[in-house]
Amino acid sequence: MVDLSRLNTEKRNSRTMTIDRLKTKEFVQLVHQEDYGAFAAVGAAAEEIATCIDVAAKKMSLGGRLIYIGAGTSGRLGVLDASECPPTYGVSPEVVVGLIAGGDTALRTAVEGAEDSSSLAGEDLMAIQLTEHDIVCGIAASGRTPYVIGGLRFAQNIQATTFAISCVEGSEISALADYSIELLVGPEVITGSTRMKAGTATKLVLNTLTTGIMVQLGKVYSNLMINMQASNEKLIHRARQIVCWACDVDERTSEDYLQACDYHVPTAIVMHICDLNASESRILLEQYDGNIQAIQRQYKEV
Repeated sequence: MVDLSRLNTEKRNSRTMTIDRLKTKEFVQLVHQEDYGAFAAVGAAAEEIATCIDVAAKKMSLGGRLIYIGAGTSGRLGVLDASECPPTYGVSPEVVVGLIAGGDTALRTAVEGAEDSSSLAGEDLMAIQLTEHDIVCGIAASGRTPYVIGGLRFAQNIQATTFAISCVEGSEISALADYSIELLVGPEVITGSTRMKAGTATKLVLNTLTTGIMVQLGKVYSNLMINMQASNEKLIHRARQIVCWACDVDERTSEDYLQACDYHVPTAIVMHICDLNASESRILLEQYDGNIQAIQRQYKEV
């Protein structure tokens, strides 16, 4: 039997032992103070996070996918980050994929024994036809979840690139992966409740990882999410505002561009910066994989 008490994520926090006797405001202040540990842990891992972004962006630019695997809170965070990439960056749902032990049911309800299966992740990865071009990112606060370990081993067997994100030093999944990120948040406010500091730190890293990748893939222009989908009234207004900012034009001009290209924001921006019509702009975007910065560089050289 594994002695979980040896893991920092399972140790008792000496600063919170009287948490059940605090006044409510004192409780809130203490939890807030402890949360700073999550931010510090992410900052300390900046170099490792940057390396993972560079590696993933290069592979994904050649058609690879980023696939998160995890159980419980870790799995839910991976699914959450993956599910937010299509509406934010206009990518296919197959570009960033989240797999959780026990399947979609486990997003809301605990699936007994799923995380303890070392073969289940391999089956899940096989079902999405994992290839050597993909990246598998195992997420486990404890660094020892059998589902994640099994998934990383399966990925290595077919020569996919592997990442590991954990919240303990020298974790088992770090030893398995090609690249690892260890977020040393320390003991939790409530002993073993890794949905707290460990979960917060993990979400920060996932946010940073996919944002960095999408920036490198040209899905962001300046600090604007140009590939967002104008699918409702709020997002149509946002599309107008993005074109206003990106092109330094008024709202009427922005609307003219967007109407001409069926509210496809990158096309509207290229129409403006290259003085092309919508059809010509779409062709140019296809040639440059949607990277407006690359188009701009080319046009400046002409």
